[in-house]
Amino acid sequence: MIDKSLLGYRKHVLDEFAFENGQVLLDVEVEYTTRGTPTYDENGNINNAIIYCHRFNGNCLSIGDLSQLIGPESELSDFNFFHISITSLGYPESCSPSTTKLKFDFPKYTIKDRVNFKRKFLADVFNIEKVLGILGVGVGGYEAYTWGCEYPDEMEFLMIGSSSYKTNNYRYILSKGIESIILSSDAYMEGKYTENISKIMSSINLLIYSQYFSKKAFQNFSQDEIDILMDTFIDEGMSIDIYDLKYRNDAVLSYDVEDKLSNIRAKTWITTTTDDIYYSPEFDAYPLKDKIENLKITSFDAEDFTYNDDYSIFVDQFKEFLEEFKK
Repeated sequence: MIDKSLLGYRKHVLDEFAFENGQVLLDVEVEYTTRGTPTYDENGNINNAIIYCHRFNGNCLSIGDLSQLIGPESELSDFNFFHISITSLGYPESCSPSTTKLKFDFPKYTIKDRVNFKRKFLADVFNIEKVLGILGVGVGGYEAYTWGCEYPDEMEFLMIGSSSYKTNNYRYILSKGIESIILSSDAYMEGKYTENISKIMSSINLLIYSQYFSKKAFQNFSQDEIDILMDTFIDEGMSIDIYDLKYRNDAVLSYDVEDKLSNIRAKTWITTTTDDIYYSPEFDAYPLKDKIENLKITSFDAEDFTYNDDYSIFVDQFKEFLEEFKK
């Protein structure tokens, strides 16, 4: 078991949080962790904060995946940034349908609600109203895009990897499939966690797994290797609560900031991977060239890092992009 105290893990309780739909929850828990040391401007405000927004199945501790880029032993260890990683709204380590016991009565939330959840936390805990930058990966990139579109003066840069600015029709079909599987269970509406729901979760994780690797990677695996990797993925996914998953999926279904992308003023770096099944350069990165003004797009070979947890290929370009923001 991970000793979270060794990772700078903390909990904070917001007095309340108001959703876009007007619903309000009281005593809202937020899980977070930090890396680095804050610096302050002449007015006493933190001026080197970078916010990390995690993937669909992550949490605040997922920032550890980027240790090659931001860890104390990384090649960027002399870059004096204060990284803040916050577990998103709707996840059990923070405020979620499962931890509040509200289940399907939890307020319906959007990606913008997830952004506002983090903005309120930053204001309450660190007195931060403007950050240096936002780093988002996967669905965390949805938060980064939304933050840049809705609050364009609140950051100097955006770094977004393997993500998109909307749920296109392919991802919409996949998310509708997940929704259909969940709603097919009478036990879901009864609020009872039964064997039937466990079987449903297994089917959902199998569906998600089908998007997990690039087309080339899937072709290079033997079927025995696929079975082992698939079983591991499904087993790990069984720890996700079905109500939490349903709400995450709902937020993804309604996500689309395409018409607001021109609002983004921050310097933006988009990284994408070739041959990706879920997020493709063709549909999710290159169209941004005409939509965001101060934009850089970099495409990497997916097999170079995604399946080896090796982010070393990013180091030089990561350093180059961040050099002007170095404190």
